[in-house]
Amino acid sequence: MEQKIAILGTGANGSCAAADLTKAGYNVHLIDQWPEHVEVMRRDGVKISMPDEELCVPVEAYHLCELASMTCKYDVVFLFTKSYDTRWACELIKPYLHREGLLVGVQNAMTVDDIVEIVGEERTLGCVIELSSEIFTPGLVKRNTPHSKTWFGVGNINPKTLGREKEITELLSHVGKVSISEDIMSAKWMKLIINTMCLAPIALTGLSAAEGPKLPGMREMIFKIGTEALNVGQALGYRIQPIFGLTQDEVKDTNRLLETLFEKLLADIGPAARDCTLQDHLKGRKSEVEDINGLIVNKGKEV
Repeated sequence: MEQKIAILGTGANGSCAAADLTKAGYNVHLIDQWPEHVEVMRRDGVKISMPDEELCVPVEAYHLCELASMTCKYDVVFLFTKSYDTRWACELIKPYLHREGLLVGVQNAMTVDDIVEIVGEERTLGCVIELSSEIFTPGLVKRNTPHSKTWFGVGNINPKTLGREKEITELLSHVGKVSISEDIMSAKWMKLIINTMCLAPIALTGLSAAEGPKLPGMREMIFKIGTEALNVGQALGYRIQPIFGLTQDEVKDTNRLLETLFEKLLADIGPAARDCTLQDHLKGRKSEVEDINGLIVNKGKEV
């Protein structure tokens, strides 16, 4: 039987994944809350502009409200919404997730516990993503990270889903490189560290991820923030894990760990990439600062 896949939240990254999976021949529904974006995708397909390639993929796009008239059950739901939209988005899609289906939160921050609380551990997999993209015009995405440098880490959080990482790995391999993590929660904290360093601090400069750190004092501030996030994570029991396709050997030097992560990220996303917090500011919308930097502060108070 053909898998039914939903991409819930087809902003920049969600649209990239949806285009690649649709192009690969999968049955994919794109579900989004931006009406103009949905209408343009229905009419013209989703257009992905990359440094070395241009894609225009016809897709099946739906407004949130149209879920009410659907009767299908999804085998896999990839949740690409903002972290602060996790709970309502999970409640929305829960009736349409197959009883043996999987919901994968492809998001920043530490959203796994919220997902588990709503759909259950047996239907949840954790995921870390390295993909920079931008959307300001409905139906048109600028993908800064090419397929060769896009990376996902996937891992189970419950013995009941052990082995099912391979199902998700096969799907995401059409979008980028994929690793199976033996400690996905620690891997997600590692991504949280680099996000605390790079998103809000660089967004404050109004510059790209490559140019912002060149300002006087920026690198020093970035690494101080990263050190705090690393220390809080270790106090909470999270372990140092390789992400972004790095190896265990490449992250074992704790004295250079933050620099290694930072340099790898900048090398992969390209010189013109603008981080998602800066994009949120330019759009006049809420960012994820509270769920990223704010989480470090709140957890730091607990330890």
